[in-house]
Amino acid sequence: MILVTRINGAVFALNPDLVERVDCTPDTVVTLVDGTKYVISESVPEFIDSVRHYRASLIAQASRMEPVSTAAHSSSDDDLDAKVLPLHRKER
Repeated sequence: MILVTRINGAVFALNPDLVERVDCTPDTVVTLVDGTKYVISESVPEFIDSVRHYRASLIAQASRMEPVSTAAHSSSDDDLDAKVLPLHRKER
């Protein structure tokens, strides 16, 4: 989510994945894929920079995640059962 500011000064979070387009009319108008429109105080270049920063941070976080080893997928069923937390108690 990115933070944007309405013309009246109220700040809100917006999911940039839902943005269809951004227009300068002269106010900046963000149109979402469902047709919802928001008039924000940020300029179009500022808005684009916020989206770029958001997406770059997602990529950076993903690159820091520990990759899943393929050896775990070729383990025996007993090894996999040891890693699975049961959702209910087994009957005796």
